Amino acid sequence: MSRLNYHHLYYFWRIAVAGNLTQVAKELHISQSALSLQIKQLEHNMDVALFERSGRRLILTDMGRRVLAYADDIFNKGEELESFLNKGILAETQHLSIGVLPTLSRNFVEHFVSPLLAKPEVSFSLTARGMSDLLNGLTNHELDLVLTNRPVSAETKDAPWIVQQVSRQPLAIVGPKESKIHTPFPQGYESAHWILPGKNTEIRTAFNLLCATWQYQPDVKAEADDMAMLRLLARDSGALAVLPPVVVKDEIRQGLLEEYQRLPDAYEHFYAITTQRKFVPQVLIELLQMSQNI
Repeated sequence: MSRLNYHHLYYFWRIAVAGNLTQVAKELHISQSALSLQIKQLEHNMDVALFERSGRRLILTDMGRRVLAYADDIFNKGEELESFLNKGILAETQHLSIGVLPTLSRNFVEHFVSPLLAKPEVSFSLTARGMSDLLNGLTNHELDLVLTNRPVSAETKDAPWIVQQVSRQPLAIVGPKESKIHTPFPQGYESAHWILPGKNTEIRTAFNLLCATWQYQPDVKAEADDMAMLRLLARDSGALAVLPPVVVKDEIRQGLLEEYQRLPDAYEHFYAITTQRKFVPQVLIELLQMSQNI
């Protein structure tokens, strides 16, 4: 591969960030054809395809997204250096791209990212995707971090994932405050209706084990994998639910729901997944350190 031309790389970076070659050509006062030619020269020198064309749109390839991650680091640091040289001030700004499972508790996510809200020099984005898309986002350097309540599956064990358990929340039976059952499970629960997470979730497995221990057959009225939906159903249906109390902390505080009892030795686990990379934002390191207290 030829020596990297940083002038061409800068043009690539501007186009990838803007998503529009015409706009960048105007901003840089260069013709579209000349700009396009220099991107082709960069691709030739690197022996990779950075963009795919879809009509008039330029879409980053998987390799293009990886190159963009490095270009972000290079040129953001360059702009920071220019600011320091011009003003004598180191304008350190950092951005985190965080992926989350759509089914994850919003209260947990909010609590996890809350330290970032107190940092004026930090911004972040939250993107909800399925598990495979989240891992692809890490691989392609679109995402800095993934939050999930599912461990990385066995078929991806050889991938360069760094998995850290950042929290575990106890599981509890939750229901309407006015109908609270005060006797230990399963006494008093004979006629209860239930709203439960899906069959393949960690929470459902723990509840099924409790039911099997006491030979209890729950009357399941509804199932929901999405924690936001489970929260609404628990609040409005009058049925009992099994979930971490943090999911319905607002409803408990308002007196709409109450924790009846906790499941013995049962927890939902939350994980932060990152991947091996040359540059790790300092704010990400600090966030993962702070998460140990969640």
